[in-house]
Amino acid sequence: MKPSPLGILGCAIVVVTMVAGCRGTGTVRTLDLREKPPMVQVTDIQPVKIVVEPFDDRRADKSRVGLRTHLWGGTTYFNVPGDRLASVITQRIADRLRTRGWQDRVWDVRVASPGSVPDADIVISGQVVDFSASAKSRVFSTVIDTKSRLKVTAKNQADQSTTIRNIEGGRSRTVFWFSEDDVQEQLSVTLKDGIERLISDTTIEDKALRSVPEQ
Repeated sequence: MKPSPLGILGCAIVVVTMVAGCRGTGTVRTLDLREKPPMVQVTDIQPVKIVVEPFDDRRADKSRVGLRTHLWGGTTYFNVPGDRLASVITQRIADRLRTRGWQDRVWDVRVASPGSVPDADIVISGQVVDFSASAKSRVFSTVIDTKSRLKVTAKNQADQSTTIRNIEGGRSRTVFWFSEDDVQEQLSVTLKDGIERLISDTTIEDKALRSVPEQ
C-alpha cells in the first residue's frame, strides 16, 4: 500500500519541526523563578524579628543561570529578569520563612539592607555559590540537570552567636518533548528543596537560630 501524500507531508512536517528544535541560535530565554506567597493571618506571627539581607552572587559565571546544547549544534541560554538571580533567591527565602517557616508557623521576616533594622533578633545573609541548569538534547530526549549551592549565615542578637549552613542539592530528569518551562520548573523546585533543607536543618530557640543536632 502506497503512503498517501498527506501522510508523507505530515511526516515531513514532524521531521522539519524536530530538526528546527535541535538547532540553537544563541538566544537568551528568560525564566521566572518567583513564587507568589500565600496569604497569612497577621495575628499568628511569632514574636521574633528576622531580617534577610540581600544575598551575594558568588557564582563563577553571573551572565546566565543555564544553557541548552542542541542536538545539531548551537546553544540556547537561560537567565532571570534583570540578571538579578541573588535578589530572586533572597526574596524566595524570605517569603517562605515568613509564610510557613520553622514548625510551619508564620514569622516576622522581611528583606532589608545591612544595618537598616538595628533591633532585629536574627539577621540572615548568604552567598549564592552555584545555581545553574544544563539541558543536553539527544535523539528523542533531553537530559536536564540542575544544581544549587548556598551558604547561609545567621547572626543572633541575643548572644552574638553565628550559625552557618551550607545547603547543596540538585535534580536530574529526562524529557521527550523539551520545553523551556521544564528548566524553569526544575530550577524552581531545586531552590525550593534548598529552602526546605534550611528550615529542616535549623530551629529557633530563645530568639536565636540554631542548627538542629545531627541524629
